[in-house]
Amino acid sequence: MIKCIATDMDGTLLNANQEVSEATIQAIKAAQEKGIDFLVATGRAYNEVRFVLDKAGIECPAICVNGGEIRDKEGNVEYSVGLDGSTSAKITSVFNEIDMYFELYSEGGTYTTDYEKGIQVLVDIYHTANPSQDASEIRDSADERFRQRLIHVIDDYDSIFEAEDCHVYKFLAFSKDEELLLEASKRLKEIDGIEVTSSGRNNLEVMHFAARKGTALQKYTEAKGISLEDTMALGDNYNDLSMLKIVGHSVAMGNAEQEIKNACRYETALNDDDGVAKAIMKAIEEMEISN
Repeated sequence: MIKCIATDMDGTLLNANQEVSEATIQAIKAAQEKGIDFLVATGRAYNEVRFVLDKAGIECPAICVNGGEIRDKEGNVEYSVGLDGSTSAKITSVFNEIDMYFELYSEGGTYTTDYEKGIQVLVDIYHTANPSQDASEIRDSADERFRQRLIHVIDDYDSIFEAEDCHVYKFLAFSKDEELLLEASKRLKEIDGIEVTSSGRNNLEVMHFAARKGTALQKYTEAKGISLEDTMALGDNYNDLSMLKIVGHSVAMGNAEQEIKNACRYETALNDDDGVAKAIMKAIEEMEISN
């Protein structure tokens, strides 16, 4: 019997408009009413998670920045693991040397030093994924993160790295150039104590080696007294694998990479076709039949 459901956000819980559909909202609330523990497990920072969930009217715990944090439904930090200043500076040097745009996620928020490049890179990536979408709409969507203060522009990262309590959760780098992504990944893997993964074809995510969705989900379920065998996890990309591989009910989205589908026990519909809602409702129906 499923007692806990953990879902990725981008490409999974969220549709192409970066929203939670009404069908999915109702499915989540139905699961919660049945006593199923629901949480999100995402690469996003908590403020970005909260922004989306508040719009959808969903209250739940969250595994943030790929396992760098566990937050309860009120937003209190229950667990965290991050990179120190020295390691963070080495990662920054790699991205700067190859001129790759990146963002830094820390306890204080999400930061970049180049607003215009950030907008342009995201516009290029959005346009590649959605070529029929109007260019002005794409730029407006890319710019919303800055308008909503979900990401802050600073001159440099020195003050963050030099702080005694430096705690960097994640670096997120973007590029449409596949060779550049491979070069960055190769260089980064020479740095000790880090994990290099991806949540999409055009990005790299760099965290502390212990910051994984699977590790965080295991800690969460242990604290709740829930077996991983009784847990469902849903995802679409490589940063979801660590949690998909450890649960009893692993579900790949219809839009997932083939390697993710191969690793999962089940497959649901596309994120744009209420895949999460359909998987949750099927789980509820099976639970009712078994009762």
